[in-house]
Amino acid sequence: MIIDFHTHCFPQKIAERAINKLSFASGGLKPHYDGSLEGLKESMRKYGTDISVVLNISTNAHQQKSVNDFAASINGGNIISFGSVFPDSEDVLEELCRIKSMGLKGVKFHPDYQGFFVDDEKMIPIYRKISELGLITVFHAGFDYGFPPPYHATPERMAKILKYFDSPVVAAHWGGLDCAQGVLDLLCGSDIYIDTSFGYACMPKYYAQKILEKHGTEKVLFGTDSPWHTAAMEMRLLNTLELSSQELDRLTFKNAVKLLNIQL
Repeated sequence: MIIDFHTHCFPQKIAERAINKLSFASGGLKPHYDGSLEGLKESMRKYGTDISVVLNISTNAHQQKSVNDFAASINGGNIISFGSVFPDSEDVLEELCRIKSMGLKGVKFHPDYQGFFVDDEKMIPIYRKISELGLITVFHAGFDYGFPPPYHATPERMAKILKYFDSPVVAAHWGGLDCAQGVLDLLCGSDIYIDTSFGYACMPKYYAQKILEKHGTEKVLFGTDSPWHTAAMEMRLLNTLELSSQELDRLTFKNAVKLLNIQL
């Protein structure tokens, strides 16, 4: 079984435009589907993914409500959809309550797109509200192809904010794309989940093995960053890491089942 903890899709009317814009910003990164919900589901069938967690991102205050309405509209069945809030929105705390009321299990932040550093003091009330509501928080961490440095969510900054959370935190992209040594030194062994998204051909095998050795496999979640990578691509990396069948099961679905509190 495979639960993909890191996927993306967009409303049908904007999917093509959104994907083209993201591809252009990244230097021509090629998507593996058209960015729509149906495209995601077709990719799931093609690559054997049973459940996908869709991570939505609100990139401005005006977009916040519609992003979460879309998230709620696709949530169900083999799609588990997360909401998002824009940190500078005047009603950010109220919108977090609405996310919870709509039955969404978590929120996604992309500090580069949303223009904040994860350890900015303005985020503390937001993190505490998320904890109060018991929501899962996923952060894009490390480098992003569409943005120049500095990185807004480095291991150093991520390590500083964990004390504000009583609910689960996930650092995407092996804890931080292009930040493997920092992940190893500062995040491994702490109370944080990492996902494996966009690891194929980006995360050196040496560091992937060291991170799993130090952090363990109980708080690692399989992810792809679809539509940019596929489950098959990410499994190619995992299958070189000399994991036992029990460890691979934890990574590919058991940890996600426990974290999401779902019945199979």
